[in-house]
Amino acid sequence: MTPDQRRPYIAGNWKMFKTAGQAREYAQKLLARLPMGNGVELAICPPFTALAATLEGLGGSEVKVLAQNMHQDAEGAYTGEVSAPMLVELGVHGTLLGHSERRQYFNETDRALQDKVPAALEAGLEPMLCVGETEEEREAGETQRKLRHQVQEALERVPEERLADVVIAYEPIWAIGTGHVATPEMAQDAIGFIRALVGDRSKDAADRVRVLYGGSVKPGNAAEILAQPDIDGALVGGASLDPDGLAEIVKAAAALVK
Repeated sequence: MTPDQRRPYIAGNWKMFKTAGQAREYAQKLLARLPMGNGVELAICPPFTALAATLEGLGGSEVKVLAQNMHQDAEGAYTGEVSAPMLVELGVHGTLLGHSERRQYFNETDRALQDKVPAALEAGLEPMLCVGETEEEREAGETQRKLRHQVQEALERVPEERLADVVIAYEPIWAIGTGHVATPEMAQDAIGFIRALVGDRSKDAADRVRVLYGGSVKPGNAAEILAQPDIDGALVGGASLDPDGLAEIVKAAAALVK
């Protein structure tokens, strides 16, 4: 598969924002602003309490809804956790896994992700695996070492034929919510490296897997970032809280669809 055949993918991560009522209202506003038949895949990642309301507000449209996290076991004595069967029953399409905030504040480990990624796939959910380095690691020249460890660990138990079903989001931690953005060249280098890591397992999967960039993506910088050959879309944080902002980023991606 050539890069032209990888459908662009934009995902908006709301983090811990929006009640169920706000989510329902947002969904309706977003649908009114989206260009129809734009060739771009779009997903919203609301908090757990707003998943059902977001699905309801989107009313059977093509916009997907992803959870922000998932426990690897189907059930158990894990107070405060949510499992894949719970998400599937709601009608959720997939889940973020390993977001840097989960790693930083809640001790999410590569070892846990080794269980979570295949568990999501087996349940019929699309995993969006988040990886990325800290500012200290980048300055120390450790970016590739960190990415190699994160990608190889998280995908270790994913069968070769399912590798391309995982979406990978490269988020340099120093660029999340800081206003700092990796230059398009820096993002391309890191994402090209991630694609090569998948290629170490399967050349076919490397051609088909979608790798997104995340880190202070906004309507003003989206087009330049998305134009890079290995960048297949964006995981958008703060700018996705405004339906107008997210719609503008979708339009920037749609303009690049041949």
